Amino acid sequence: MTSKTLTAKHGPESPDSVGWVTPKKAILATPKNPFALESGAAMRHVSVEYETYGKLNAAKNNVVLITHALSMDAHAAGWDATALEKTASGRFKAKRDGFAPPRSYRQRKPGWWDTMIGPGKPMDTDQFFVLCSNVLGSCYGTTGPADLDPDTGSPYGLSFPAVTVGDWVKLQALLLDHIGIDRIHAVVGGSLGGQQALEWALAYPERVEKALVLAASSRLSTQGVAFNSVGRYSILNDPHFNKGGYYGNPAPEHGLAAARMLAHITYLSEVGMDVKFGRRLQDRGKTESMDGEFAVESYLKYQGKSFVERFDANSYLYVTRAMDNYDAADRWGGGDLAVACERIRSDMLVASFSSDWLYTPEGCRELVAAICKNGKSVTYADIPSQYGHDAFLVETERVGKLLRGALRAGRDRGRR
Repeated sequence: MTSKTLTAKHGPESPDSVGWVTPKKAILATPKNPFALESGAAMRHVSVEYETYGKLNAAKNNVVLITHALSMDAHAAGWDATALEKTASGRFKAKRDGFAPPRSYRQRKPGWWDTMIGPGKPMDTDQFFVLCSNVLGSCYGTTGPADLDPDTGSPYGLSFPAVTVGDWVKLQALLLDHIGIDRIHAVVGGSLGGQQALEWALAYPERVEKALVLAASSRLSTQGVAFNSVGRYSILNDPHFNKGGYYGNPAPEHGLAAARMLAHITYLSEVGMDVKFGRRLQDRGKTESMDGEFAVESYLKYQGKSFVERFDANSYLYVTRAMDNYDAADRWGGGDLAVACERIRSDMLVASFSSDWLYTPEGCRELVAAICKNGKSVTYADIPSQYGHDAFLVETERVGKLLRGALRAGRDRGRR
């Protein structure tokens, strides 16, 4: 199905779709006004890509900020109008000496959370002004390692400064300032986006009415850190990595594919994988040879292959490191999560998923307990699901009901 054959029922003409969207750009750092990072570095140029859906009301109190997960981007809903012309190859398109992911991968499907955003959907664009921006260090329009360093004229590569979840949230706050928005009705995110939603409630408590944290807690599990570490090791030891200076040359595709395959296992669950794949073989005639392949192997290879066509290896290193390093208790409470949660002024929603072993239900309940200890408003839901960590994207009906209720609760009530 191409953009020319989309039907009104499923495509941009659908009455519940935000339709064709065009990403926007904002320059949020210049040589005269650099962006200070938590590492101590200062960036003299930062460009942020973002998209908006719906209309900002006169009071500017209907803003819902979407914070995205690891490999996502600002294109959360609708159909990307800039993807109508495919790139010549399915690979990264040369951007001078660097790389830019082709937008053609967006052509055949809508934004990554389109099921939740649009007229009449849980994040109803007839009521809310929804905004999503791409994080610093990514490869989807916001300044990242593949972009040109203004000091050298060459891609940053590993000279790009370290970034943190705190840096991302600070940059999102600057973007809202740039647009003229003082306070947001809600910030909503899942996984790494959920960490950002929590950081918003802690870093800018006076600017957030509601923080909706899905499939995330105050820190990534130790097992999750371990898997990310092995993924980075695969990239760093790919023979084409060249200390991050592979732009203009063969990219470390094998290392990045292996990292994605490994990560994808953590997004699923044992039960879900067994139901979907079992021990089914693709070709039973090759069971005794190295050419034999289980269905789950074929699936993971596909995930790895498709990922290297749309993501930059250096960006993967930076984003996963930020994910690993985030610990709300250390950042705001000297190691005590309850002390950190004293800062919260938002109505909180925390949702875990029963089979998620990346951000476990136990970790989510620990966060909820810390919020409750301070007498703050929090709703907790543990959603039964066989889909593992990916459930926040897959369990559309359950998640949709949860978000719809949370966004509308107390809508007519004055600010406490």
